[in-house]
Amino acid sequence: MLAEEFKFIKPGEVRTRMAPSPTGLLHIGGARAALFNYLFAKKNEGSFILRIEDTDSERSLPEFEKNILESFKWLWIEWDEGPDIEGKYGPYRQSERTDIYKKYIEKLIAEDKAYYCFCSQQELEAQRQYQMSQGLAPRYSGKCANLDKETVKKYLAEGKPTIIRFRVPAKKVSFDDLIRGKLEFDASLMGDIIIAKDLKSPLYNFAAVVDDFEMKISHVIRGEEHISNTPKQILMQEALGFSKPLYAHLPLILGPDKTKLSKRHGATSVLEFKKQGYLPEAIINFMAFLGWNPGDEREIYSMSSLIKEFSLEKVQKSGAVFNIKKLDFLNGFYIRQRSAEKLTELCLPYLIEAGLIEKEKINLEILIKIVSIYQERLKKLSEIVELTDFFFKEELVYNKDLLKWKETSDKEIKNSLDRSEKLLSKIKIEDWNKENLESVLLPEAEKFGEEMIKKGGLPAEALAKAGDRGYLLWPFRIALTGKQASASPFEIAEILDKEKTLKRIKEAKKLL
Repeated sequence: MLAEEFKFIKPGEVRTRMAPSPTGLLHIGGARAALFNYLFAKKNEGSFILRIEDTDSERSLPEFEKNILESFKWLWIEWDEGPDIEGKYGPYRQSERTDIYKKYIEKLIAEDKAYYCFCSQQELEAQRQYQMSQGLAPRYSGKCANLDKETVKKYLAEGKPTIIRFRVPAKKVSFDDLIRGKLEFDASLMGDIIIAKDLKSPLYNFAAVVDDFEMKISHVIRGEEHISNTPKQILMQEALGFSKPLYAHLPLILGPDKTKLSKRHGATSVLEFKKQGYLPEAIINFMAFLGWNPGDEREIYSMSSLIKEFSLEKVQKSGAVFNIKKLDFLNGFYIRQRSAEKLTELCLPYLIEAGLIEKEKINLEILIKIVSIYQERLKKLSEIVELTDFFFKEELVYNKDLLKWKETSDKEIKNSLDRSEKLLSKIKIEDWNKENLESVLLPEAEKFGEEMIKKGGLPAEALAKAGDRGYLLWPFRIALTGKQASASPFEIAEILDKEKTLKRIKEAKKLL
């Protein structure tokens, strides 16, 4: 960090902001930027502000703002001031701040630092095409820059379509980025930029400059795609006599192929991750490592530990790769930290939505047992449906081939299931539990495995090494679940109870 600049900002005076536009759902890039702003503010005993940039009236929709607010709340990113929390520098929706923007636009026009431009879209497009044909970067020609006041008054009185442009001075603009170091731009290449459609309809760059000043934002922490906006905003700050915040531009989030993360990589909205069954603490932990590295091997960070450890010095310049396997690993870890009761509560909506259970007929004790035996296997909450659906079905659809263990015949599989059924039938209902089921079936599984191996002609030393219980236990487990992979058959049988267990063995034998 550039200490000579930051030292003048005292703890408690740090003010960061997140300013999403409600023109779409909140995605992981926006959420990561919000998290870094939040962590930096809290680390420095400062304030985090949420500001809604809804000046695009055609594309800004209430449902998108709702999505943004819900996403941040789900991620435990809490703002100190915002559209729903009164603060000293509100309102916090740009659509409610038009009089503020008007005041500053009029100031720039009065000081001849901005002007009305009456060029039509057709003229501007023709100009752009011509410049590109000459190998030049498109920029405004300045046609309306020196119109006399009488002409401007006349055009305005006639209602001639207009926009407002900022006079960009021909100078070098530099700033010290807290992540990237010193950056310099040649403003003479920009051309005069549009700052508003009219006195009460500012565009992004101008509105952001005014709001950051009025809201006393000390640090602007945002994605690197905004680097090109920064020199424009600095020029406007200078023209208006505003103080300049410190800037930090975060690295891009990349897909596995090292290109910018997009929908083709499976990028999705924050609340879609919630729908898929990711936990907020996993998403937070995962996002923190998208561009930030604490410098050690530790991978698990709570929000409180992130606040304690976070610093902009450890944010990298190069792109951060979105690794879904890492997210799944973290989510699995946090799933295993939940109590069986809490995890069941989280899994319940998925089971209800899948139609496996009815809300009014929930046996919570049984449900907790079911979820518990799959807690170690879950990577996402939504997986509970596919993993456990067999518990809630009266009849299973079997794949006959799944019943086979190695090269067993139908007759041998039936013999295996007959043995399991015979032994289980003798167990009393009051003794029907995992421990008793194991004590009865495991010795028989060893014995049956030896018989099958001897039958296959293996030598005695191979027999001693093999000890293959699968000949008995594999068909038994498939009969209970119909699935190639599942939890222990003893845990499953205990939950199913004796009647259902024996019924499923009988149903499986009908295939043979």
